[in-house]
Amino acid sequence: MEARPMKESRTIQTKLVLPPDTNHMNSIFGGKVLAYIDEIAGISAMKHSRKQVVTASIDSVDFLSSAHVGDVLELEANVTSTGRTSMEVYVRVKSHNLQTGEERLTTESFLTMVAMGDDGKPAQVPAVIAESPGEKLFFESAPARREHRKLRVKTPRS
Repeated sequence: MEARPMKESRTIQTKLVLPPDTNHMNSIFGGKVLAYIDEIAGISAMKHSRKQVVTASIDSVDFLSSAHVGDVLELEANVTSTGRTSMEVYVRVKSHNLQTGEERLTTESFLTMVAMGDDGKPAQVPAVIAESPGEKLFFESAPARREHRKLRVKTPRS
């Protein structure tokens, strides 16, 4: 299976924050943002693997600032690392206030997606090739994130 450049999985979506998407403070519901993140991560992983995918985990979500009614959200996702059947996907969400021109980073997240074969079982995925300095940074830091995920899963919960 031939490795694919990280840039081939790059996916961008734009969403308008509408009143039904918000809470009593007119800021977008975190769950709505999570749904957008899950969707774009899945699309990015499908572009890379050329297979259907499922979400194995949402490894981290950092809500850094809020978006409000009338803001435009720009979501960007890339596959940053791969295992045998899994893909780590980084998603960044920015908000844009079209009236003031202000742009803010609102959310960053890492997810793990698993490719599924026609038989409904996990399927092998191609490796990812990091080319730009930013891509290389994500790729080189992926093993530490993978170890952190493994430790988190092994930690007993009460």
